[in-house]
Amino acid sequence: MQQKTIKNAVTAQGVGLHSGVLVTMTMSPAPSNTGIVFQRIDLPDQPFIPALWDRVVDTRLCTQIADDKGHSIGTIEHVMAAIRAANIDNLHITLDGPEVPIMDGSAEPFAFLLQCASVEIQNAKLQSIRILKIIRVDEGDKSVEFTPADMSVFDFTADFNHPAIGYQKRRLTLVNGNFPSEIARARTFGFVQEVDYLRQQGLIKGGSLDNAIVLDHEKILNAQGLRFEDEFVRHKILDAVGDLYLAGRPILGHYKGVKASHALNNKLLHALFADPTAFRYV
Repeated sequence: MQQKTIKNAVTAQGVGLHSGVLVTMTMSPAPSNTGIVFQRIDLPDQPFIPALWDRVVDTRLCTQIADDKGHSIGTIEHVMAAIRAANIDNLHITLDGPEVPIMDGSAEPFAFLLQCASVEIQNAKLQSIRILKIIRVDEGDKSVEFTPADMSVFDFTADFNHPAIGYQKRRLTLVNGNFPSEIARARTFGFVQEVDYLRQQGLIKGGSLDNAIVLDHEKILNAQGLRFEDEFVRHKILDAVGDLYLAGRPILGHYKGVKASHALNNKLLHALFADPTAFRYV
């Protein structure tokens, strides 16, 4: 199999979920062996920041990466999920603000843009990461793990003490272009009772009913309701697909997350790469 990029540049514009800033993002073709690289064109030195697991600096309600000088890009997980699902290996992403626009809170707008951009096959071999043994991280009743598998499989169990969510479990095997129909449309979600605290922490300044599912103590506040009956666990799978593509290559293995977060997903990658016997490049 060969590496892939896109044929044409595509642009999205929207508000940042946490910053509240209007951001324009452009995804452009990149040469073989580039990987996924973000660039902050609003800063004087226009720094490049590679989308890699060891560049993650913040995992509070999103995944944020930064370079050695502290220049950062936030909320990258949804676009990274769309890129992984489209089997894109090399991409140059420019932004004129501090985070990827949230759009409607899902990965569907990015998946659509990549479809419009078309895939270009490159003259370089694709390298994947094959999981060879169990790697697991536990934190209380939360856990993440990799086990060997021939394909990219994502299992997630969500369990919220809320009448509109409760216990949800779902599996996705990333094949045959099923991500756009099964996962991409699932939106991020949050609880109205946490809004004031999170905004005091400098988060969700751009959040609204237009870009997230919002719940009070009893019900969903969005007038249009849910896109899927189990939209919450589907979105957790979406986040995991994006977070784990920070491995820098597709992972051939079975991911299992139980009540997991961006932080745990990143800790799983740290644990994986800390053990050279747990994987091999194929």
